[in-house]
This record gives sequence, C-alpha cells and structure tokens, in this order.
Amino acid sequence: MFLQNISKFISNYRYEQATVESISTVKAAFLDFFGVTYRGSGEEASKIAFNTVEEIFSGNLKLNLSASIIGTKEKTDMLSAAFLNGVAAHILELDDGHRGAQIHLGAIIFPTALAISESHDLSGKEFLEAVIVGYEVGILLGKIVNPDHRNKGFHTTGTIGTFIAGAVASKLLKLDENQTLNALGLCGTQAAGLLESDHGGSMGKALHAGKAAYNGVLSALLARNGFTGSSTIFDGDEGFLKAMVFDNTDYDSENFSFESVIKDVGKVRVRDIYFKKYPFCRHLHSSIDTALKLKASIGDEYDHIENLAVKTYKIAAEHNNFNPKNLEELKQSLPYAVAISLVVGEVSVDEINQLIEYGLLDNYSSVDVVNSIKRLANKMLLLSDDKLDELYPDKRPSNVIIKLDKQFRNGVFQNITLLPKGDFENPFQLRELIDKFKGLNPNYNVKNLTVIDTLEEYSMKYVVDKLNE
Repeated sequence: MFLQNISKFISNYRYEQATVESISTVKAAFLDFFGVTYRGSGEEASKIAFNTVEEIFSGNLKLNLSASIIGTKEKTDMLSAAFLNGVAAHILELDDGHRGAQIHLGAIIFPTALAISESHDLSGKEFLEAVIVGYEVGILLGKIVNPDHRNKGFHTTGTIGTFIAGAVASKLLKLDENQTLNALGLCGTQAAGLLESDHGGSMGKALHAGKAAYNGVLSALLARNGFTGSSTIFDGDEGFLKAMVFDNTDYDSENFSFESVIKDVGKVRVRDIYFKKYPFCRHLHSSIDTALKLKASIGDEYDHIENLAVKTYKIAAEHNNFNPKNLEELKQSLPYAVAISLVVGEVSVDEINQLIEYGLLDNYSSVDVVNSIKRLANKMLLLSDDKLDELYPDKRPSNVIIKLDKQFRNGVFQNITLLPKGDFENPFQLRELIDKFKGLNPNYNVKNLTVIDTLEEYSMKYVVDKLNE
C-alpha cells in the first residue's frame, strides 16, 4: 500500500541523511516563513482568526501555554498555535511553494513543526529533520496529484497540505510506522480546500493553510493515542486519488504507476522550492517581472500606453478580474498586478496598502496614480497562448507587449519571462531574503535571526523565544 511506504520513510528518516544544501535551503525557508508570518499576524484575517479562537476558549487562550503565536507575545495550545500561525503565514501571498507540486509548503510545515517542537522542548535537529520530511512528502504527493487535482478545483495547499502536516507532526511526536500510517489515514479524510475560495475573493485561502496544520497535528495526536485511520485513504477504491484527482479511466491507465512513484520516495528535493517577491498569486509573478522590465524602458510615461497585451499560460490568463473589490480579489488579479507594476514600479505590501488607502478598490479616487492604474488595467488584453501553455508547469512564462501612442515614440515594447524571480533556476540570494524580511518588518531586530544559522545547537523553545524577543 502506498501510504505504508510514505510512513516508513517518515519513521526512518534521520537528520544525518540530509545534505548541506537541503539544510541550508530549509533554514532560508524558515527565515522567510518567520518574516512573512510575523508581518501577516497583523493582517485583518489573522486578527479575526485570533479573536475567534479566543472566543472559543471563552476569552481565555491559556488552556496550555506551550506554543507561541508568531508576531504576538501570546502562547496557546499546539492546535490553536498551528492554526493561527498557518493563517498568518499564508495571508500575505508571500510564502514559499513548489511549481511542479503546485503547493505552498512552508505555511503548513513550519506552523506544525513549531507548535510541537516548542511544546515538547525538542531540539533544533529534530525540528529540521521533520521539516525536511514535510517538504519531501509535500512535493512528492503534490506532483502525483497535479495538474489533475488542481484542474478539478482543489487547492493543494489545503488538501495535500493536511498530509504534509500529518507527516511533520508524526515525525516530531516520534510515532512508529503503524501509528504514522494511521495519522496519514486520518489526514486524508480531513483533506479539504477549494480554489473557489481563492478566486471568489475570500479569506478562505488562508484558512486552508491554518486548517491543514491543525488537522495534521490533531491526526498525529489521535494516532499516538490509538485512534485508527484508513491505510488506503490515498489509493483505495473510494480514496483521495479516485475521489479528488483522477477519473476512474485515468486512474487505471498505464500513465500512472505506483511502482515508479514509490521508487521516488526519499529523494529529497527541498532545494527546488521557490520564494516569493510580490504579494500576489504566484501565477502572476512572471507577468509582474516582465512588466517591471518594461517599466525600466518607459519610465513614468505610462499614460502614453495606447494598448497592451499579456500573453501567458492558461491558468495565469484565467486570473482575469478587471474589477477587484477587496484585497483578496486584488491578489488574484493579473490586470491590476501588471498595471501596478507599470505605474508604480514597486510591488510591495506597503505600496499595495497605500494604493488601497488612496482608493484603488473604490469606485472613485481623486489620486492620479490610482486612476492611471485603473485605466491601464481596463486597456489590457489577456491572452492564453498555446505555445506558452505547453511550457507550463515546467515554466511559468509571460510575454507583455506595450504599444505607445504617437506622442511618445509610437513604439512597441515587449519582453518575456520564463520563470519568475525566486525559483531555483532564478534564485534569491540570502541577502535578498533578509531584505524582504526587513521590508516587511522594519522595526524588527534582525540580529535575532542569527539564531537560525546554528539552531541545531539549541532547543526550539530557546530559538522561538529568541526570535520573538
């Protein structure tokens, strides 16, 4: 059975097996996660989640002061901390992911690992060991189920994310192979998340990350105490693959081989994750990068743009909201992402917040820059290009074409980006991740981050306390 092989890998993996590259990547991902989550904890959705959990506990989160809520001085129980930090990690649309697996990973892995590691006073080595397991399992499962799973409307971060959290939690709680199998079985029956939450402009997308972490921790705790889950929840006749991924004919075809997949278990590929530069859906990032290159050519003459077109792959082109009404819709809007890039030349959380304050999402604004963005977005033509679509998901290409009016050279400018900034082939340097951290959290003492460099030497209680100083 497939999950038995996954459970065996989880139970048997050891820190000593990790490559230097994997450990370095995971530490960079932890730094990135912490910066994004620290800032994300102050967002409206995170505050609502916090207040709701507090309401559930009748105004008292002190059931068990064992796990930190990042960005606050509060501690709570493991389940609540995993949930709240998961929401905060995903709400800004700045957390890491993997393009082939089509999943955000760090927003699930780190909230789960921190909640248990801090509560159980585990070591930095144990923490890293479980984190690497989480990335491995998440990328493997994500690549198995996608693109079919995503094309059916499921949000992999919520669905496969639940398995990821269960894997991380099982490792940290030192479950044996059978207990881990039960935990994953329980994860599978709780795996949920629909893309309509993303494109419907709701906070549900961030809920997926929080609930995946919560359900994974809960599953592992239940399994440790003898609660059983189905060992065939993933590949059974009425399991995850048949219900949520493949049609029956696809599932039984020669194109899918469990034998070949099982051989791939344990080939750690954490280095292949991407980091995000802009607070927009990852499918929009190539278009943003391309628009910023063109901005360097046309400068502030954006009002002379007569028309413009964005040619990209199908999924990206479907992010075609020309009239976003809230922040969540804005993060999924390709026209606005490109227009903001061409007009402002900076795509940051603070810049977006200021534009919203100036009326970006309102029917009327008296601010010229905002009106220029709206005019430009409405001029835009979005095209799904068959040739570019053939490159997806190995590439995420976008070609932006701008035609200027006669008053400004009457020229045509175009540029193409195959992979956005932050992918393994077009990577961030560590200093760029630290700059991202500073930009999000200008008042944070970044000297505290040095504890991440040598976290193997400390308990995770000490690491978290140091980061939260």
